[in-house]
Amino acid sequence: MSQVNETDPTIGKLVADASRDISTLLSKEIELAKSELKISVRAGGTGVAMFAVAGFLALMSLIMLSVAIAYFIHWGGEGLALHWAFLIVFGFYLLLAGLLVFVGVRKVKQVRAPEKAIEQGREIPRALRGQA
Repeated sequence: MSQVNETDPTIGKLVADASRDISTLLSKEIELAKSELKISVRAGGTGVAMFAVAGFLALMSLIMLSVAIAYFIHWGGEGLALHWAFLIVFGFYLLLAGLLVFVGVRKVKQVRAPEKAIEQGREIPRALRGQA
C-alpha cells in the first residue's frame, strides 16, 4: 500500500480543479464560437446584400428589355402601333406569370408530411421503454 503525503491533493481538490478547468474550457469554446459566428454573419450579410443588389439590377434590366422588345415590335413605325406592341409584351408576361402560378400550385399540392419519420418518431418512446 502506498503512503499518502500531505502534499498530495485530495479527491475534493481534484474534483474542484477538474470542474474549474472544464468550466474554463467551455467558456473559451463559447467565445471561439461567438467570434467565428460574427465573421460568418458579416460575410453572410455582405453576400445577401450582393444578391439583393443583383436582383434589383436584374429587375431593372428586365424592364429595359421589355421596352426594347416593344420598340422592336413597333420597328420604327413600320410594325405594329406602339400601344399594341406594349400590350403584347404585357400579355406575354401575364401568360408567363399564369403558367408559373399553375406549375407552382401543382408542385405545392405534391408536398406531403414526412410519414416515415413521423412513424419512427412514434416508435421512440416504446423503444426507450424496451418494447421494441
